[in-house]
Amino acid sequence: MQNTQQKLAPLFDQLLPEDGVREGAIPGLRIFRISEPVERTAMSYEPQIIILVQGRKTIYLGAESYLYDPLNYVVLSVPLPLECVVETPADEPVLGISILVNPVSIGEILLEDQSIRMEGTGVPKGIYSAPLQDSMLDATYPLLNTLTNERDARILGPLIIREILYRVLCAEHGWALQALALQNRGFFQIARILQKIQKTYDTQMDIKSLAREAGMSPTSFHTSFKHITGNSPLQYIKNIRLHKARIFMSQEGLNAYAAAQRVGYESPSQFNREYKRLFGTTPA
Repeated sequence: MQNTQQKLAPLFDQLLPEDGVREGAIPGLRIFRISEPVERTAMSYEPQIIILVQGRKTIYLGAESYLYDPLNYVVLSVPLPLECVVETPADEPVLGISILVNPVSIGEILLEDQSIRMEGTGVPKGIYSAPLQDSMLDATYPLLNTLTNERDARILGPLIIREILYRVLCAEHGWALQALALQNRGFFQIARILQKIQKTYDTQMDIKSLAREAGMSPTSFHTSFKHITGNSPLQYIKNIRLHKARIFMSQEGLNAYAAAQRVGYESPSQFNREYKRLFGTTPA
């Protein structure tokens, strides 16, 4: 494992010499570099698999924390608003890759190899971390190496991503992704509602109506929702709106009032209060 990690760092220097994110060459793949430590900050994550080659990050979901570093990877099977800390031990930048989770791709692998069995029971959580296997890290080097050649990236990249997805499915806690692809009843119902919230966050949503749409009683819906996301439905919707508003202000130059209206807030003062409570600062 150590030899592979030593080869990966120079490859990152070639592909991404400055801080930032590189994506687009291979669908679903992002590589990133972060040189400075970041204190605990609210962030929004898409469903993805994250493997770090260097550095350390910790994700906080309520009272629970999930560490990922060169020895542990993290998987998010649903979109989640979280808090994150970035550490750069020995002043070395954080280097990593993320692979977006596509239920269709996972389902294709499970159909092709029906010997993969779900080991867990019940409804899995929307995030977990697990020990990084040598086979996963060994696949990371050729994946990044394809980015040095456009044709290799186009032809070989998706095949290597498929291999990594297969390794994750077969590894510890892989049943959480299996549940998403195989439409585990409780998990899939909540995942479907989360997708709706992501698309219609700027509209007024009634929790009882969402529960009916999920085919659950309000109590069961609230319990399953909080188990998977770490938040109540109302808090999840609120956090998604606030994260979207922050993006609109930073990337599109909207002021606080315009951003609040864009994400569905009717009261600017309520938006300001909740924004400060989540991010620790007033909106610009």
